Amino acid sequence: MVPARLVVTNLLKKLTAYKALDGVGYILGVTKLKTICKGKRHESTKCFSFLVAFICRTLLPMKGEVMFGIVHRVTRSGVFLKSGPMELVYLSTQKMPNYHLVDEGNPLFLSNDLSRIEEGVVIRFVVVATRWRQMNCDIWVLASIEGDSLGPVATAGLDGFEL
Repeated sequence: MVPARLVVTNLLKKLTAYKALDGVGYILGVTKLKTICKGKRHESTKCFSFLVAFICRTLLPMKGEVMFGIVHRVTRSGVFLKSGPMELVYLSTQKMPNYHLVDEGNPLFLSNDLSRIEEGVVIRFVVVATRWRQMNCDIWVLASIEGDSLGPVATAGLDGFEL
């Protein structure tokens, strides 16, 4: 008989090997273990396999969803944001109305009202499209700040703001 604790530990190790799962999204954490079925021994490998049912918290970005992200790289064609476990959120210059590139020293985007999009700035964005990437087990997100209440967010007084 294999202890349930060992089964759960191995389940959590296996889940951390995946960044995300297609159709499910990013697994943020297991919240409840429902059942662990009796193990089946494989004679060829002398290993056991267990069917485990569990409930977990996930993050699957959907078109039209409003999210927050932190700018981590600025390029001529747009900016890359990190948002929670998602490291591939792209905001194109085409989806940043009234912003233009200022490429003196540290590149940044400046708007007509002088708001800035540069590394470390928190952005409120809407998800325009998503794409599952099988090779890397992650999700690409195309973002936009076209619309009301979208764009750079004032974070005065928020030390160590992390998304």
